[in-house]
Amino acid sequence: MQHHEVHRRWERRIVSPAMILLLALPVGHALARCGGSPDSTARRSVSWAARTMGTYVRITMATDDSIAMSPEAGRALAVFHRVDSLMSNWTATSEVARINREAGGAPTRVQPEVGVVLEASLRLWRQSGGAFDITVEPLVRAWGFIGGPRRVPSDDEIRAALARVGAQRIHYDPPTRSLRFDDRGVSIDLGGIAKGYAVDVAAESLKAHGVKDALVDLSGNMVAIGSPSGATGWRIGIRDPRDRIPYLARLAITGEAISTSGQYEQFVARDGRTYGHIIDPRTGRPSEGLISVTVVSPSAMECDGWDTPLFVMGPLEAKRKAHELDHVAAVLIQPAAGGVDTMWVEETLRDRLILEPAARSFIQVRYF
Repeated sequence: MQHHEVHRRWERRIVSPAMILLLALPVGHALARCGGSPDSTARRSVSWAARTMGTYVRITMATDDSIAMSPEAGRALAVFHRVDSLMSNWTATSEVARINREAGGAPTRVQPEVGVVLEASLRLWRQSGGAFDITVEPLVRAWGFIGGPRRVPSDDEIRAALARVGAQRIHYDPPTRSLRFDDRGVSIDLGGIAKGYAVDVAAESLKAHGVKDALVDLSGNMVAIGSPSGATGWRIGIRDPRDRIPYLARLAITGEAISTSGQYEQFVARDGRTYGHIIDPRTGRPSEGLISVTVVSPSAMECDGWDTPLFVMGPLEAKRKAHELDHVAAVLIQPAAGGVDTMWVEETLRDRLILEPAARSFIQVRYF
């Protein structure tokens, strides 16, 4: 079942119009971010925001009537709360929490939307050669990135965590939506792909209700619909993973999704070495070789799913895999010790990516 079909079933059960309006009060304008030009006689870009899925979502629409658009924004924002209630790993009442309690003992039937994301996750695990794995949580906990404190685990601790990691231990039957784990030590975490799924479904809701120009942004997982006023596309900034400047480059997109995975604030430092928070589920150790990966694709779930495994793969394998995937284009940032970092830009994005002038002294752009 396609996820837009699942979404339509749920939308018929959406919250009341009064709650929609409460959720979707506009919080301001986004002209500078969107690349539009102010014009009091034409459309303007108006944003609605909410806290959800452990972060913030912002929906920006180009419109001449923000009040009329509030119900549409409310429906889209409600998508994120629903997906969070199903797929959160931070509450004992979510569908994923129930699955993790039950699937190690006996097969359990999962909710339709969780089934969609599970099926996509297992497909991505196979396509990435295990670089993406929804069972990785024991390793993330071993390093202290969940639960803390952050630390460098011993080799024995890593081996013990790896014994509980591997999507080959998950058995999902899509026709019956039946899921079981090999044992009770296995658990799943959909956090590496569920945000993209939610963004896709929210964007579908907007389009289904006649919205022509909007940007859905859940903590950098974005879908661009149409364009803002006075522009041909939404200009998205690629953050500097070293925080020298806010953005290294800007990329224009329309009718597409985009997301970035990078080594930012989360890391462990010991003996003069820094270990990032993105763990390679195949080795149990933090990934090395890249400090940022941006993915552009028609689907936010594909972007969200692929940005992490491409990061895990490192420069050479990531470039090869990005070329292999017709529906994915990538921007990879490879660090240089004390020198100029390299931004590898897939050839299909050449004409749309603009390097910020302030980045030219410490970033060189290469195409692949």
